Amino acid sequence: MIQRDSAINALIGAVVTLGLSFTGVSPLLGGGIAGYLQQESPKRGAQIGALSGGVALLPLVLMVLFGLILVTAVSSGDVGVPGGPELLIIFLLVVPTLLLWFVGLSAVGGYVGAYLRMDPRSSSRDSEEAREV
Repeated sequence: MIQRDSAINALIGAVVTLGLSFTGVSPLLGGGIAGYLQQESPKRGAQIGALSGGVALLPLVLMVLFGLILVTAVSSGDVGVPGGPELLIIFLLVVPTLLLWFVGLSAVGGYVGAYLRMDPRSSSRDSEEAREV
């Protein structure tokens, strides 16, 4: 179950991702913001970053679906616009690529953001406790 503050941090990261979409690496930045705001371990930061990327991906998938429906409805086959199997192939290539790009980069950004937020004293104490056990 996602906690409320986790969902809010993921939403903030998604807004940053969409707002900085002109940069090309906006999922990395949005995931980093979400992971930084989460104030937990880097592993949890990566999870929140990935969630942020998934939320940011929703509007893009909806736009791709809308474009697919629009092109299918408008194309008559004579104007050189792909239709039928070509659109299906394009759709099956674009959506997984977007998924990997957004969710993957957001997870990496979330990990880095949480790592940067981590207290250096707590990580050394954790490693000392691990050595004692």
